[in-house]
Amino acid sequence: MEERVYNFSAGPSQMPVEVLKKAQEQLLCYPGAGCSVMEMSHRTPAFEQILHNTKDTLRRIMSIPQDYEILFLQGGATTQFSMTAMNLAHQGETMAYAVTGQFAGKARDEGARWGNAVAVSSSKEAAFSFIPAVEKLPENAKFLHITGNNTIFGTCYNDLRSKLPTEVLPGTNGEKSLVPLVADWSSAILGRWIDVPDYALIYAGAQKNMGPAGLAVVILRKDLLEREIDPVVPVMLRYKVAADNDSMYNTPPTFSIYMAGLMYEWVEKMGGVKALEAVNREKSGALYDFIDNSVLFRNPVAKEDRSIMNVTFTLPTAQDTADFLALAKQKGMINLKGHRVVGGCRASLYNGMPMEGVQLLIDTMKQFEKEKRGI
Repeated sequence: MEERVYNFSAGPSQMPVEVLKKAQEQLLCYPGAGCSVMEMSHRTPAFEQILHNTKDTLRRIMSIPQDYEILFLQGGATTQFSMTAMNLAHQGETMAYAVTGQFAGKARDEGARWGNAVAVSSSKEAAFSFIPAVEKLPENAKFLHITGNNTIFGTCYNDLRSKLPTEVLPGTNGEKSLVPLVADWSSAILGRWIDVPDYALIYAGAQKNMGPAGLAVVILRKDLLEREIDPVVPVMLRYKVAADNDSMYNTPPTFSIYMAGLMYEWVEKMGGVKALEAVNREKSGALYDFIDNSVLFRNPVAKEDRSIMNVTFTLPTAQDTADFLALAKQKGMINLKGHRVVGGCRASLYNGMPMEGVQLLIDTMKQFEKEKRGI
């Protein structure tokens, strides 16, 4: 078998070998079912047990309150750009968006297809190198949408209360916020602690810290399911329909749900989300420390807004970047090339990336710097 490399992809991402081995062991025949999960009907007791175990484990590891629903949907996070607007606002109504990166901008663009989607903050002119504060919401805004962690630009909402107005945050005694806060946490969920009650709705694509692509997870307050929505909204884009049918109105992405369940169990076994966040802070801290003291590599992000999941860095020239990526591949590291809209390099340090991979990256950067600059 070909030797595994360190995969720094922003998603689909590297997964823990332990999880992959368990899936391999059960691939041909899931215990007690007589068939693979890939062949299993979603209406069988075996799959219903997988679904419920997956949901229950996620609720435990994220401390999701009972007044929140958990949905497993198709269409990735991109479909959620539309679903959030269609389920929380009527056509033409005002919605607020913090534009902190490409996907945040895409969410706003999809909202604009449905209603009055107002960009209430943006760091576009600064190449999305920081998270700007939202000073004020437009009148009658039905929700504020943020992208918690910006995969492409390596920024993150590390302190909600310093960046957002009080009306979108719950009261000190647990009162619901005046304006629902909606967040795309795709590239940081399970890699850092998220206080679920701070939000009305959280959504995430699974392919970062939750398993393979093909699944979107939505966590939302149950009272939102009772909102009257426009009759034009397609049945597959209605949260209440998904909730009333236990995420199985149609055939769900069964294998992706099963794999997410294995990932959730692994997170729990590793000590939970807070334990993994500590590891991720150690990994990203070591990499940021090297970059900050380097004469060749540079990170463009404001320090207080740096992501612990996606570390971006640049080199002086395009040729330097190409040469470094070639060396990294030679050393057994792949997918370090930055997103096509920004170039440079990006190391995604999701839960499946061990410290050994990060240390190899740092050692390779040191070697490259020494050879280039003679230091």
